[in-house]
Amino acid sequence: MDKKIIRTIGAILGIAAGLSVAQLIIDSSLLSVFPESTAAWINALLYIVLGGLLGLILCLFAPKIINACKYIVSSIEKRFLDVPLPEIFIGVIGLILGLIVAYLLSTLAFKIRPQIVGIVISVGIFLILGYLGWMIPTKRIKEINLPKWFRRSERPGRSIAVPKVMDTSAIIDGRFFDIYKTGLVEGTIIIPRFVLDELRHISDSADPAKRARGRRGLDMLEKMQESQSIAVYNREYPEIAEVDAKLLRFALDFHGMVVTNDFNLNKVASVEGVPVFNINDLANALRIIVTAGEDVTVTVVKEGKEATQGVAYFDDGTMIVIDGARDLIGRTIVATVTSVLQTSAGRMVFAKAKND
Repeated sequence: MDKKIIRTIGAILGIAAGLSVAQLIIDSSLLSVFPESTAAWINALLYIVLGGLLGLILCLFAPKIINACKYIVSSIEKRFLDVPLPEIFIGVIGLILGLIVAYLLSTLAFKIRPQIVGIVISVGIFLILGYLGWMIPTKRIKEINLPKWFRRSERPGRSIAVPKVMDTSAIIDGRFFDIYKTGLVEGTIIIPRFVLDELRHISDSADPAKRARGRRGLDMLEKMQESQSIAVYNREYPEIAEVDAKLLRFALDFHGMVVTNDFNLNKVASVEGVPVFNINDLANALRIIVTAGEDVTVTVVKEGKEATQGVAYFDDGTMIVIDGARDLIGRTIVATVTSVLQTSAGRMVFAKAKND
């Protein structure tokens, strides 16, 4: 909107407000001390001074007031876009209950004299109870059993997809983005702002290895944004210091699934009851399956840790430790699988070289 129009509207509203204030003063008993002969002049002066003053003030500051209002509205909008619908619903109910209690208490406060003291106390009661009415239920929303149909909405013909909350390690790893492109994984990809901050901090590290990992993660994000939409949420938890703890709290609040390849975070999430998409678990599920007693043909590439061990690799990268193959480096041999060790951190196969 043009600034001239805004200033004109502001001047009109200011004049109207000034005239209203002047009328309130005239209707009150504040001017009763003046004689009736001068009352008409004083009334006219009040109309002119207050109307002109407020009109001039709003004319000058109307653009700044409009910009401030836009900023406040956009900030509130961004804040509530990051808040899950169940939390808003519970917060509104708590706010209404808090305001009802505040109204009942304010009827007693209004009886306090002088009246201005009662008004100030009443305003304080409304602010405090309204704030507590919103904050207490939203902070303890995990203790409220909401219906499943309310927690997640489902569109006709589409399945319910849990949001995927990305961990720093998963972003740097980069494999999840390739999996997401295949369409195997559904749901919105959410990246909390504090995860981006941690990634940016790693990319600015003085350690060359950490700096390279951080920049790789930023490159992965840029590639993902070119082909898929990523939602970045500004939710902060100032009372929580560790990023992993913030991530778990974020996933609980948004009913999401943490995407990570961090073994320790996976264990903590299991204890906290947070669903986890572990990239290493998926990679292990897609690797070649071997069982004890099975013969495999592999090429020994290097020595093992023990005196008689050699190390080989399957085509998918799974390491196989072969007893009795230390002197067979560079040769393709047949080995018998003795055991398979599989964890979230990876898979190892142990075997014994067969005698020719």
